[in-house]
Amino acid sequence: MFALHSQLKSDTHFICDLPLSSALLMNDANYLWLILVPRKPDLIELTDLSFTEQTQVLQEINSVAKILKKEFNAEKLNIAALGNVVSQLHIHVIGRKKNDATFPKPVWGNAPAKPYATKEAEALIQKLKSLLPNE
Repeated sequence: MFALHSQLKSDTHFICDLPLSSALLMNDANYLWLILVPRKPDLIELTDLSFTEQTQVLQEINSVAKILKKEFNAEKLNIAALGNVVSQLHIHVIGRKKNDATFPKPVWGNAPAKPYATKEAEALIQKLKSLLPNE
């Protein structure tokens, strides 16, 4: 049975469920940072998904990436499935701008997280929900 890792749960806001993945907003207003978590148990690597599921998650990554570029003017996308800290398969899709907190350096370890104000997070989540292909 699928369960979201406790670290992901504490670091993010739930946006919506896509056909395969849950879309989450990282609670760091320094960047527009979404995380996709396929809702299947015991996944660690992308290769743990069937080829059909890999295709589906790629479609979901592409949908999120296009939204970050078109609707939020991301100048560069960082897309990664690292899992060094949280082994549960999750894919980071981060919209970067040349004037963000750490550009061109990585988002990890270069600036303290800046949590969203409640109303700011709620407004962003509603906007993202309206743009994402909900399940």
